[in-house]
Amino acid sequence: MSKANQSSVSEFLLLGLSRQPQQQQLLFVFFLIMYLATVLGNLLIILAITTDSRLHTPMYYFLSNLSFVDVCFSSTTVPKMLTNHILGSQSISFSGCLTQMYFLFMFVDMDNFLLGVMAYDRFVAVCHPLHYTTKMTPKFCGLLVAGSWVIANLNVLLHTLLMARLSFCADNRISHFFCDISPLLKLSCSDTHLNEMMILTEGALIMITPFVCILISYICITSAILRIPSTKGKWKAFSTCGSHLAVVSLFYGTIIAVYFNPSSSHSAEKDTAATVLYTVVTPMLNPFIYSLRNKDLKGALRKVTGRKRLST
Repeated sequence: MSKANQSSVSEFLLLGLSRQPQQQQLLFVFFLIMYLATVLGNLLIILAITTDSRLHTPMYYFLSNLSFVDVCFSSTTVPKMLTNHILGSQSISFSGCLTQMYFLFMFVDMDNFLLGVMAYDRFVAVCHPLHYTTKMTPKFCGLLVAGSWVIANLNVLLHTLLMARLSFCADNRISHFFCDISPLLKLSCSDTHLNEMMILTEGALIMITPFVCILISYICITSAILRIPSTKGKWKAFSTCGSHLAVVSLFYGTIIAVYFNPSSSHSAEKDTAATVLYTVVTPMLNPFIYSLRNKDLKGALRKVTGRKRLST
């Protein structure tokens, strides 16, 4: 019994996105630029929000947390891929693989929860503006974020422990640039039905609940916007909601496509393309979509970067 619970594989080989040298170099440059843009964009937003007292509101508090999570999210996968390329290595230890998986999906869950919390914040602001300050108190906002961290860690701990009990007997090649659940389940020579069942039930509940909250919030917000008499005001509000919903659709659509269907229906190419979107592209786009169109945040960013013009 103890033998069955131990893996004979001490390390995995991350094959990356391509085996062609020219494509690998192009992908290295591409991912390096995207990673630097992600880190710089999100750190600038965090700095702008923390240094400008006008932005010390619930909406920007959640946005700063989202930016922090996005930096950590990208940092769990991209630096390892870039380092492997520089060193000419593809290996990652068994424990390192589980650790990477743990932090990756913890930050996925946090992105998920924060998107839901931000949608609720906008729902209260648009639909119940007179009660906004009494409902969205600093204590309540702190509890929402702290509760998200606790649930995210407990959820990912469960799936990591279930993965650790599996045996990996022969093939240790992962056709991916990080340790993902689906490729690992395919490599296991143990019974993975419990893992798949937990992904499709408990994991699905964790992902779907905030998504449903987002949908309900936006339905209520849309209803409130339609009552605005000004056509210009309606268009501006719908435009902002459309940007939010575009990222929400990208984030949830790729995750559902990759994780919430049986492993037999997966293909390495489709899974890889989808995971690149939500692990690399979405964190990079979030600063632009959620904040750079915001006048107050633009002003704070100009202060931080020293480009603010002196007023006369």
